[in-house]
Amino acid sequence: MILLADSGSTKTDWALLPCTVDEGEAACFQTQGINPVLMDDAAIVNLLKEQLCPYLTDRDITSLFFYGAGCRPEQVAKMQGALTAACFNAATTPPPIHIHSDMLGAARALCQHSEGIACILGTGANSCLYDGSNIVDNRPALGFILGDEGSGAVLGKRFINALYEGRMPADMLAGFEQATGLTLPRLIDRVYRQPMPNRFLASLAPFIHQQLHRKEVRLLVTENFRDFLHNNILRYGRNDLPVNAVGSIAYHFAPQLHEAAGAEGVHIGNIIKSPMEGLMDYHRATAI
Repeated sequence: MILLADSGSTKTDWALLPCTVDEGEAACFQTQGINPVLMDDAAIVNLLKEQLCPYLTDRDITSLFFYGAGCRPEQVAKMQGALTAACFNAATTPPPIHIHSDMLGAARALCQHSEGIACILGTGANSCLYDGSNIVDNRPALGFILGDEGSGAVLGKRFINALYEGRMPADMLAGFEQATGLTLPRLIDRVYRQPMPNRFLASLAPFIHQQLHRKEVRLLVTENFRDFLHNNILRYGRNDLPVNAVGSIAYHFAPQLHEAAGAEGVHIGNIIKSPMEGLMDYHRATAI
């Protein structure tokens, strides 16, 4: 079986994938997220032993593909060592372990074996030019302070800015504070004094989605996507390729993403909420 992982800092989706369709269905499960930048070796090994290894009992793993946030080249050896120590230390011949970025995982899930542009539009934003197998160009993900246009964090930041600067309908402020229990002092505290302000700002996306019947909100969402496309996607100079996207922001605000793409002269291809189903299709085709 092939073991696949799509990991973020919050959760990891796993799939035990038979090498051929006639060998049965894939078995899917979740564990806590793994980020080698944020976790030390011992924490990763302990998590894997407790949460992953029970699923691998009596499984013949022929190869492992781990796509994850924080899996930069300098973190590959750390992740390979942790997976080997936790799950395959007793194996005479451990399976090959391939460690890749979450961006490559998104590209393979979205584009399969075809050339294309792939985007992650969730809490953060990232994109790449993909040749059907690997990333050949990438715009850096600069985070919600320096960049991240198109992301949920920037969407939340821009919404709060417009709301409290009076650029939204007058009744929306009271409705927002009543629905969320937030006030301006609490917002200031959450953004400037509490950890993970990017996640907090992105958590406002459901309220923003509920307000899409307001033209001011639709325009704000569309402009967030337009800035992402203009500043990142058009820089690849490949208007002949479809722009594909994965992530909750792309998925739930798909009509606004299409509208922004039309205004920027690009063509939207696949939009999916999470990559695992596409990754299973990619590796099934590769294994044949």
